[in-house]
Amino acid sequence: MSTMQIEVFEAFRSVGVPEDKASKAAQALNERDKDVASLKSDMTIMKWMMGLVLAFQIALFAKAFLS
Repeated sequence: MSTMQIEVFEAFRSVGVPEDKASKAAQALNERDKDVASLKSDMTIMKWMMGLVLAFQIALFAKAFLS
């Protein structure tokens, strides 16, 4: 178990949650964290893509109307 999982597990155990349910909940939170990290990396790529598209659109606009 990672440090985060152990802390979550211990928190659940301290409030009286059975050991097997506390373990499953800690593992589920760990999976959620992995999913969030994946989404963050995908969003970074999307931001770069949108930035490039906007830069090209501004360049085309400037070329068409400011030349």
